[in-house]
Amino acid sequence: MKTTLNELSIRRANERGHGDHGWLNSYHTFSFADYYDPAHAGFRSLRVINDDRVAAGKGFGAHPHRDMEIFSYVLEGTLEHKDSLGNGRQLKPGRIQLMSAGRGVTHSEFNPSKTEPLHFLQIWIQPGERGLKPSYTEWHPKPENANAPKVLVISPDGRDGSATIHQDVDVYRVRLKDGETVSHEIKPGRGAWLHVADGALTINGAELATGDGASTEAPGVLTLKANKLTEALLFDMA
Repeated sequence: MKTTLNELSIRRANERGHGDHGWLNSYHTFSFADYYDPAHAGFRSLRVINDDRVAAGKGFGAHPHRDMEIFSYVLEGTLEHKDSLGNGRQLKPGRIQLMSAGRGVTHSEFNPSKTEPLHFLQIWIQPGERGLKPSYTEWHPKPENANAPKVLVISPDGRDGSATIHQDVDVYRVRLKDGETVSHEIKPGRGAWLHVADGALTINGAELATGDGASTEAPGVLTLKANKLTEALLFDMA
């Protein structure tokens, strides 16, 4: 069910698809795998937001992708990434990796810890072109923006040290202290999706909690105010 408030469509955490596979506990904002909901098949070029918790020593074995921009944002624990491009990385909380699958790539995502769980968001965005050359890029917070209220983490031109995506999408990490406010302008012809990774906030008067999402295609200013320490991702999309 969609809830609309002040031209916002609200997607509640408890309305998402859910799969518990023992080693993997995953919530799906949009249709994914065995979860199909035609009312929630994506938003513009945004196709997948999976909220994944992976048990210690477990993960996704090597598997192929093509023609999709795939990025992971670590919330807790360590994410180990390996791919057929020769990349091998371990990412900690607050870091982002972005893989452009292009005309074909194989990768694995694993929790290397023997004791600690892994919590991360896996997000898929459809590229502007098919058959691109596969590539890999990362974003790590610089000391001066580690706790910035809003920082650009993904963009089509890689500006300000952001990871590079093959789509007209700007992705911002929002990190707000209790009572802190930040705003973002949505220009005509664009749309925005906000996903609350952790915490609670209000967006133009609508209250959101962990796992909730909100979207709009109306031009104007979004005002976000945290009700507690909050972390979120904001997508500004053509």
